[in-house]
Amino acid sequence: MENLIIQLIAGAVGGNVAGAILKQFNLGVLFNSIAGIVGGGIGGQILSQVLGAQGGMDIGGIITQVAGGGVGGAILLVIVGVIKKAMGK
Repeated sequence: MENLIIQLIAGAVGGNVAGAILKQFNLGVLFNSIAGIVGGGIGGQILSQVLGAQGGMDIGGIITQVAGGGVGGAILLVIVGVIKKAMGK
């Protein structure tokens, strides 16, 4: 359960950082956070399965969860931003 919480928080941060850096995909703080949270949960779970992490609370497990959540949140934000931009045209 702790791993999922770490992934979701890292996803929200990743989504907002991606929105700040990639202005063309910025959806605002609320939607950046929502996309990041969803992407963080998905990305963290995928990375855990790929790396075979057992969900420990050691430093390696925490770094894996933060990385997976942050990257997953950023990726989903960009995907949603691209879709929103395409629908606006």
